Amino acid sequence: MTNLPPEDQQKPAAPEKTPNPRREFLRSATLFTGTVAALGGGLELLSRRPGAVAESVQPGLIGQAKRPLGPYDAKDAVTPYEQATTYNNFYEFGTDKADPARLAGTLKPRPWTVKLDGEIKKPMTVDIDTLQSWFPLEDRIYRMRCVEGWSMVMPWLGFPLAGLIRRMQPTSKAKYVQFTALLDPKQFPGQKSAVLTWPYVEGLRLDEALHPLAFMAVGLNGRVLPGQNGAPLRLVVPWKYGFKGIKSIVRITLTEKQPKTTWSIATPSEYGFYANVNPKVDHPRWSQATERRIGELGRRPTLPFNGYAEEVASLYTGMDLRKNF
Repeated sequence: MTNLPPEDQQKPAAPEKTPNPRREFLRSATLFTGTVAALGGGLELLSRRPGAVAESVQPGLIGQAKRPLGPYDAKDAVTPYEQATTYNNFYEFGTDKADPARLAGTLKPRPWTVKLDGEIKKPMTVDIDTLQSWFPLEDRIYRMRCVEGWSMVMPWLGFPLAGLIRRMQPTSKAKYVQFTALLDPKQFPGQKSAVLTWPYVEGLRLDEALHPLAFMAVGLNGRVLPGQNGAPLRLVVPWKYGFKGIKSIVRITLTEKQPKTTWSIATPSEYGFYANVNPKVDHPRWSQATERRIGELGRRPTLPFNGYAEEVASLYTGMDLRKNF
């Protein structure tokens, strides 16, 4: 095993009914921004948190708006918006970090539907705007740790996954949640490559999905979620490695059996189902003890569960986290 993180190595070949002003902004902005939104430019933030005083942030001041930290917010400095939207892993667009921002204009986030099915009482297919209207939108500042050894701090806008799961009304057989991303090589040119098996799929245990930290993002920095960051709907589970955060979701299925996941299909010896951030369990090809925070010099120690151990460690009581990596 080498201690070099992958960015220093050669890349492997084979990752409410009442109108809500902010929601209406997100919906209308998505419809007309096109490539501009995909490149992260030009949109203003209307408000920060339900009930808060609305404020406007000019494009040059993205990430500088002040608001009281919420109970789930990381206190770390937020990664600049330009870096958060131009350094991305989104293999559906390509394997280079610059590919998603360069090619995301091909993704059309409207019209968009999400299929809700499996072990639930009433399967349905719902329009993204209808789904989004079911929940008040919240801001969450989360740390994000990539399995490759780099990290960011992301100010997401969205709603708790638990609310959606409960609305789906799971049956007694539901034990896991499977997520499926869009399969469309016209919108995702990277899907023309066999680097992964498409469509991208991910999964959580039901109790993980119901944890208050598990989040469905529809925006970033209070703006419409850019294509390169997973528009129009992506999963965020901050105590797990970033590849668990499946992007551009079109289907959410509750299952009795543990679902397959894309990276564990591709390389099961390297990427497990749980993917909890664990500095004591190295990747076979590099150490996970430290990370490079984007925008900073040097490396910092990686924290167990990405710094969320107090909140989530109890989910894994009695489990061997080396075996269940």
